[in-house]
Amino acid sequence: MSLLLNQPSKLCLRKRVLVRSSPLGSDSFSSSLQQTPPRAIISVSPCNYADEIGNLNVKNANERSVTHVEKDVPTEFTSPLKYFRFGVLGTIGSSHGWVATPLEDGRVRLQDDLNPAASYTDPKHISLPPLVTLPYCQTQLVTNMSMSSSSPEEEDCVVAIKFFGPQLSFCRPSAQSNSEWINIRIANPSFFSSRVMFSKRDGMFHIPGSGGHLIGSWDLGEHKDRPKIQMLRFHNLAELTMSKLEILHSCSTTEHLVESQITGETFLIKWYRKTTRSFLDMPKMKTKALLVFKLDEEGNAFYTEDIGDLVIFLFMAEPFCVPASSFPGMYPNRVEIIDVDELGSVNLATGTVSTRNSTHMAPYYIPPQI
Repeated sequence: MSLLLNQPSKLCLRKRVLVRSSPLGSDSFSSSLQQTPPRAIISVSPCNYADEIGNLNVKNANERSVTHVEKDVPTEFTSPLKYFRFGVLGTIGSSHGWVATPLEDGRVRLQDDLNPAASYTDPKHISLPPLVTLPYCQTQLVTNMSMSSSSPEEEDCVVAIKFFGPQLSFCRPSAQSNSEWINIRIANPSFFSSRVMFSKRDGMFHIPGSGGHLIGSWDLGEHKDRPKIQMLRFHNLAELTMSKLEILHSCSTTEHLVESQITGETFLIKWYRKTTRSFLDMPKMKTKALLVFKLDEEGNAFYTEDIGDLVIFLFMAEPFCVPASSFPGMYPNRVEIIDVDELGSVNLATGTVSTRNSTHMAPYYIPPQI
């Protein structure tokens, strides 16, 4: 049941999207995406002719070198915001290669400037209506954004913004002048600091609860005011050693959901990090471990060290995954990490964490463009 605006002011439902499993690296996937591997936006280099304009520095996920792209983008992207505060330049997240930036009048603007595959000369900017703050909520700080389809220009695309605290807001950009926000107040505080993602398989927006024991699901029909709540039952935890468990208990933890568009599988990722100090004595967050759980529709969460041919991309915006065999040079069964503090990967089979300090100012992954 995905979200759809059949009329300007109402969000309605349609049938859920069924995702069929197919062989990883099949021709139907690799042939269309072979030329556009996932790309990391490393930074924005200022231009000599204008202080407010820069060029992209991009790294393909299956290559080691960084490429300078002669595409003009606003240098405000140089300092992405982990927390959305109106009146401050920067970005608040991205989905499907579109980034969201705050405007001083309370609006949010979607734009494809950071997408190297988008037009160099005619970037697309879409302004969403002013946000409305529900009573006893706030719309100054945001956890992330998510979109139900690959482009906000698609007729049935719905944008979700998850704020710190109870408020979750939806909008359909293609309604343009008739577009408005549909605001939901979340009752369960375990979802207040979590991130939202859209499941094409279920046609709903999912939010993992703090600690990863619950998943809340929202649509604008039956589950608008009464979300579908699923309690997870964890399995295979006996495979974790006591020494590893001790490390995990000492870390700060965040939970992330990611869905494979190829296999239809959904994974819950627990990201464990500790505060360390760099050579400049500045505090940084460093990854100590990742735990990946494969979820089924009955609420079982199976700890796994094998996600097959998949590679998961985990970063400050909406995570995604792709089959490694579709992009020569990529390694399967890995989680790639990019953040303002670190860059690297985790080998799930061995548990080896290979990261290094990052000075990247615009840490985003752009998913493959179809």
